Amino acid sequence: MSTPPRDIDAATERRIEQMRERRGRKQGRRESVAMVAFSAAFLAAALAVAIVAEPTRDLSPGLALAFAAALALAAGIEFSVGAATAVPTQLVFVPMLLLLPAPYVPLLVAAAFAVRSAWGVLRQGAAPDRALNGVADAWFSVAPTVVVVAFGAQDPGWEHFPVYAVAFGAQLLVDDLIYVARVGLALRVPPREAAADLGLAERVDLLLTPLGLLAALAAVDAPAGALLVIALFPLLVGFEREREGRIERSLELGRAYRGTALLLRDLLEEDDEYTGHHTEDVVALSVQVAEHMGVDEETLRETEMGALLHDIGKIAVPDEIINKAGPLDDEEWAIMKTHTVEGERMLQRVGGLLSSVGVVVRASHERWDGGGYPDGLVGERIPVAARIVSACDAFNAMTTDRSYRKALPLSVAVAELRANAGTQFAPEVVDALIAVVERDAPDWELSLTEPQPAALPAPALSE
Repeated sequence: MSTPPRDIDAATERRIEQMRERRGRKQGRRESVAMVAFSAAFLAAALAVAIVAEPTRDLSPGLALAFAAALALAAGIEFSVGAATAVPTQLVFVPMLLLLPAPYVPLLVAAAFAVRSAWGVLRQGAAPDRALNGVADAWFSVAPTVVVVAFGAQDPGWEHFPVYAVAFGAQLLVDDLIYVARVGLALRVPPREAAADLGLAERVDLLLTPLGLLAALAAVDAPAGALLVIALFPLLVGFEREREGRIERSLELGRAYRGTALLLRDLLEEDDEYTGHHTEDVVALSVQVAEHMGVDEETLRETEMGALLHDIGKIAVPDEIINKAGPLDDEEWAIMKTHTVEGERMLQRVGGLLSSVGVVVRASHERWDGGGYPDGLVGERIPVAARIVSACDAFNAMTTDRSYRKALPLSVAVAELRANAGTQFAPEVVDALIAVVERDAPDWELSLTEPQPAALPAPALSE
């Protein structure tokens, strides 16, 4: 079965699910404090601009209200991009900035976004304490307003085009910085991860800004005419629904694959209780090692699910071999080694995401020096996730009681890892695994800094 195309990667999928979950729950203290601080800072900046700057035209309350309402509608068209959303507000914001008294525009934008946030609480299930978060979302309007006012370009005209370019460049820069700071302070999202969400939002702004500018320049003598841009809203809503539908299908597919993986794990545990518990421990350790190595989220997910299912092929191995109270003979080992190929075959039949996990399962008993099975892969040809699972699987096997021996002391197991780094195991994986184990179990009776003699023959590490 072929793998269906995916609309979002693992990292974006995680951030979208976290963002959706956050919307429905009350803000934590840290998030609340950060939002209040950014909202207060925005209001101070917007009021300063409104008080200090001199508008070049009179404020028409009716026109201002109409533009604010249109902006609120535009803010309701949301394209998920991760922890944030992209909204087509440039279609309305640009005409607002050039056709209304510019110094007052940031306050009007804040009012429109506050209305949109309140609507999200009333009709879309957002937590009530998020009703005023829209004020902080209005930060994007401050920088272009300051530039337009400072360079005397409040009245629309082609001669001000260089100023407009500077203004909207400043908008993108300041908006990105504010967003990264907000999610960093409120949600502890690392700057690099936060920046990953900005690509689509920036493209939407860059594509729609020229349309907003053309609408403003065409409506100099009849400012209300710029509101005709709302005719594009139904088209944008259609694009939004199509994209959100694809994202939702991708999320549901990911959940289905995870559910299938958990079901297979449960079947394995029912068939062999030791293997089931062993698998849970290998999953936890593998994820910690992968995170310590700083792998990307695609590899992290493959590691987690590969560890979860690395022994799934043992369902096809006779119980008398699985539970034999002693070392396996050559014939039994030959049968046991088929479990990686059998596991891949099972996952390929499921298809989709589990097909790529099947590759990890198949390679989970390969050796760094090429002496593993079933394909004799060498070094970098072994998938990163499989390298991690292999080392964590062996370490867990050494440190738990088996049917034919007692668990080894942790220090002896670590010595085995060191002794086999560069032969059986990938050296960087061994380094990360030892770092994780030392972090979680620092007080062993033997020092981990001094290698101990190898305690097991190599085949025992390859179960």
